[in-house]
Amino acid sequence: MKKLLFVIALCSLVLIPQILLQYPSVYPTGTTIYNPEKCWNGYTIFPAVENQGAYLIDMNGRVVKHWEEILGAPIPTRILPGGYVMGGSVRGEEHQEFNDLVQVDWDGNIVWKFNKTEQIKEEGKEPVWMARAHHDWQREGNPVGCYTPGMDPLVDKGKTLILAHKNVKNSEITDKLLEDDYIIEVTWEGEIVWEWLCSDHFDELGFSEEAKNTLYRFPGWRENRGSADWMHINCASYVGPNKWYDAGDERFHPDNIIWDSRRSNIIAIIERKEGRIVWKVGPDYSASPALRKLGQMIGTHHVHMIPKGLPGEGNILIFDNGGKGGYGAPNPGSPTGFGNAWRDFSRVIEFNPVTLEKVWEYSARTAGFRNSDNFKFYSSYISSAQRLPNGNTLITEGADGRIFEVTHECTIVWEYVSPIFGVKDKNWNNVYRAYRIPYDWIPQLEKPKEKAVIPPDLSKFKIKPQTKTLY
Repeated sequence: MKKLLFVIALCSLVLIPQILLQYPSVYPTGTTIYNPEKCWNGYTIFPAVENQGAYLIDMNGRVVKHWEEILGAPIPTRILPGGYVMGGSVRGEEHQEFNDLVQVDWDGNIVWKFNKTEQIKEEGKEPVWMARAHHDWQREGNPVGCYTPGMDPLVDKGKTLILAHKNVKNSEITDKLLEDDYIIEVTWEGEIVWEWLCSDHFDELGFSEEAKNTLYRFPGWRENRGSADWMHINCASYVGPNKWYDAGDERFHPDNIIWDSRRSNIIAIIERKEGRIVWKVGPDYSASPALRKLGQMIGTHHVHMIPKGLPGEGNILIFDNGGKGGYGAPNPGSPTGFGNAWRDFSRVIEFNPVTLEKVWEYSARTAGFRNSDNFKFYSSYISSAQRLPNGNTLITEGADGRIFEVTHECTIVWEYVSPIFGVKDKNWNNVYRAYRIPYDWIPQLEKPKEKAVIPPDLSKFKIKPQTKTLY
């Protein structure tokens, strides 16, 4: 046991300085790079840290609108056509979820609200209806929540797909109470018309016996919640119209739902009639030559199929975080087997869902850094990627509040670092997930002027000595 602890400590001494190296103590915020001719120009919306509202910025980083009442992580804030914004409102005290999911107009007036997933009664309080919404939702009309020409989300009708929580007991998984992932579809009037509960499909997930043993003992228990966040699914979207289904592959029916699990390293598609898993990668990425070549996914976020009409349509796009994830055999980095796969860098991957062939990747390596400097692109939690109509990709490196747009050649043509830091934690400026939308979705504003931002030569970018001390 002492030898094992020594190995863990040694690994920490090696990894921690590398991770810290990517965060300088002084750096600029706002738009730091902008090439208007290479970008897909529009507005960008993102939720501010510590529930400080939703911010809409132009390409030069100017705040053009701030909705204080729309809260962010762990749920996306998105603009709908006409200047509507949708996201969480009234967050649960202990659980990573929202009581209400709301859509508001430009002036902040609520035009739609859902909170009827479950009625919760706490001791000494009146029962309260809650959405228990977390991490993702989709409005009918657009399958994935990313701007797609010809696929506008509906603003005054339609169904909404919501990723929610439901507490259940399942002795096959663990003897502890599960905070299970519960995907529902609700009408505009708030009626639940379809539901899927992850624990009902435990036998379809492909866990080894070793992984099941670890999961039973260490299922992601949260003391403050009194439940185990065993899968931590962090996104759910419709597959959407695609060439695979058009060619006869039923696994990719447009109404089927794709999700990923940060905790288990699984990506899956479920069909609508019975909720069966019909397509899956993980948790074992050594199971076939194609999976080994694709590489181990860890702690993933924002998996979706690139919608028809965008470059790369039909491929899977995902932010492969790294960090720690998965259940399995204990190792020096995971003495219990919980989070037994670990890696200190991230990558954004686009791959063919039929052959599993990797089509495109953004990582520190493809951006031009040495292999030993892979940690220079790293967000171990949250984060996302959106394919833009011109073929560029908008990436949210969420942990350090960085949003940037890259070309297919992995050249950064726009970069923004959030200047909104926490009130309680003043070193924290993370961004859960950002989205780019076209200017004409906001008729309330005139199209802004776009001015290039040329970054300085870092070797000559200095802070001048002060004549008067600030300390």
